[in-house]
Amino acid sequence: MSRFVDLLLETARTRGAERGITTGEPHAPVRSTWGEVHQRALRMAGSLVRGGVGRGTAVAVLAGEPVMIAPAVQGVWLAGGSVTMLHQPTPRTDLGEWAEDTVRVLDMIESKLVLLGAPFDQLAPVLRERGIGYLLLGELEAGEPLAEVVESEEDQPALLQLTSGSTADPKAVRILHRNLFANMTAMVEASELDVDDDIMVSWLPLFHDMGMVGFLTVPMTVGLELVKVTPVEFLTGPLIWADLITRHRGTITAAPNFAYALLGRRLSGVDDDDRYDLSTLRLALNGAEPIDEKAVASFTAEGARFGLRPECVFPAYGMAETTLAVSFAPLLSGLRLDTVDAEELESGQRAVPAEQGRSFALLGKPLRGIEARIVSPEGQVRGEREVGEIQLRGEAVTPGYLTVEGPVATQDADGWLATGDIGYTVDGELVICGRQKDVIILAGRNIYPTDIERAANTVAGVRAGNAVAVRIDAGSRRERFAVVVESKHAGEAEQERRIKKDVGARVFESVNARPTAVLVLPPGTLPKTPSGKLRRAAAGQQLAGSIAAESQG
Repeated sequence: MSRFVDLLLETARTRGAERGITTGEPHAPVRSTWGEVHQRALRMAGSLVRGGVGRGTAVAVLAGEPVMIAPAVQGVWLAGGSVTMLHQPTPRTDLGEWAEDTVRVLDMIESKLVLLGAPFDQLAPVLRERGIGYLLLGELEAGEPLAEVVESEEDQPALLQLTSGSTADPKAVRILHRNLFANMTAMVEASELDVDDDIMVSWLPLFHDMGMVGFLTVPMTVGLELVKVTPVEFLTGPLIWADLITRHRGTITAAPNFAYALLGRRLSGVDDDDRYDLSTLRLALNGAEPIDEKAVASFTAEGARFGLRPECVFPAYGMAETTLAVSFAPLLSGLRLDTVDAEELESGQRAVPAEQGRSFALLGKPLRGIEARIVSPEGQVRGEREVGEIQLRGEAVTPGYLTVEGPVATQDADGWLATGDIGYTVDGELVICGRQKDVIILAGRNIYPTDIERAANTVAGVRAGNAVAVRIDAGSRRERFAVVVESKHAGEAEQERRIKKDVGARVFESVNARPTAVLVLPPGTLPKTPSGKLRRAAAGQQLAGSIAAESQG
């Protein structure tokens, strides 16, 4: 029997009436205990089993309201199935393309069933036209509850987590029950979660692993209080995040770097120092994208007016391939930086300490049950402060992907997963420099696109977090790069000239290399993943013609 499901059932039985989930903020908040969620899940599971769902059945979920998603995914697990959270269409999405991409995903995971909930229940006709089977979440609770939980095995998939790549070429990480249990319990231990006192506050999307595993599955499984809103509520009014922490006395939250930068900017415009109380926060996890010390400094400086302690910043490293987390920084240590000599890093592949140079966040030691090593391009294991690819091994590591071409293994013969991340270790702690596929090689130097992008983001008029470094002629002797930024001044000739000049100058100051071209585009142009990360390779493909024209002009 799955230890994960066992723990879920034990929590519902022993703590179900004590802790729960609050949804519907800020307009119509409703709190449901985890016991109530479990009872709804049993009724949904009963309907699913009677409808043919059983051990190993892949079930997709498309819904926006956490109050419906929580019992739905638990119901699938109680019925013996695996869960896939589908990417959600936005108002700008072409529904025809989205439907075709969704069919491709469902074929890949071998699912014939979508659980459909508000606000996406209006897409029922789109699914029906393409022969996609669906059930409305609101109707699943009508039947009798499941009499006996369908037993799942440890090596059975619990989550088929879609990656953040192209929706037209999908890939799903096979997260087994044993992977989920191992990573969840290690995270609970490393973060010293207190089920009696901790209160999680989150707006993270549930189709992303940090939202789905960290801020729904964990609190539901161990019985932790959770306040959950949708990304739309945060993006339309970022200060709701601070408001929820204040009113609910939140102790734990998490987000990618860009969100802390955004919240810091919004807090700077608040005149009343008593409007928010962020003093209850003990962990503000920062992960899912590179950590920018300037963004963190802005967040902590502005947050200090409202009682925020800088030591609550909690840098982390993770990926869906390890279920969620790889490493956590030491508790209450805040953001710690490792500054290294830029030339040694770029040319010598060594992280030599220096007073000035490149600075990277220290991300802590691997969690219990995870091993890490640094490997050279030739496959040799590297030593302390030697740069190479990070490889991982352990109980939380997925055995493979599902792709449109079929299953693909992730581990080598010795169980190591090649992450594609470039980094090094300091006293056993992991440091990430960048993604292997994104590194720009100029005259034997390895230049990391995050350094270029941070420099571009300091230019007035560039939309914060919307600058991307694009490789040109990758792998050739004449490899070059361009910088593409978004700005509300796109189309204004004089402003565009200034932005291009300033970006080129700032980038040269930062990495001692000039971009071949600088493009200034309107807001909303750059391609992003469903979770909001910029897609460098896609940007290069999408803008290849414009970059070529700009570089010749």
